Amino acid sequence: MAVDRHNTFAARDRGAPALFAWSARVLPVVLAGQFFLAGQSLFAGLPWSIHGIVGGLAGVPVVVMATMTLAISYLRGFAWWAFGVLALYGVQIALATGGATMLALHPFNASLLLTAALVLLAKTERRRGLHR
Repeated sequence: MAVDRHNTFAARDRGAPALFAWSARVLPVVLAGQFFLAGQSLFAGLPWSIHGIVGGLAGVPVVVMATMTLAISYLRGFAWWAFGVLALYGVQIALATGGATMLALHPFNASLLLTAALVLLAKTERRRGLHR
């Protein structure tokens, strides 16, 4: 019988590794904080560099989750979402370094990135809930 490696419930008796679960939890919080920091930079005079630094640090959980889906076979079911988040994060960086037109798309892509991160979190927590 073939093993379904694209299912987030494959080998659910193993749960989700703590680093993967914490990365999935931290990312939406950091991204929501980015919206707050952008608003503070626009309306309260906070330096944009803080928004940029936190945005760069947001790449850590993104890369961790994408790497773990490749390295751990029973997490392959999360690869679609992990690499979707990675792609949206790459687009986000590209939009941030572009001109005015690209910067205008930056908040829209950020909302897509936050949505994908929340879906990945929900799938991770669902797997962890079924493990117990």
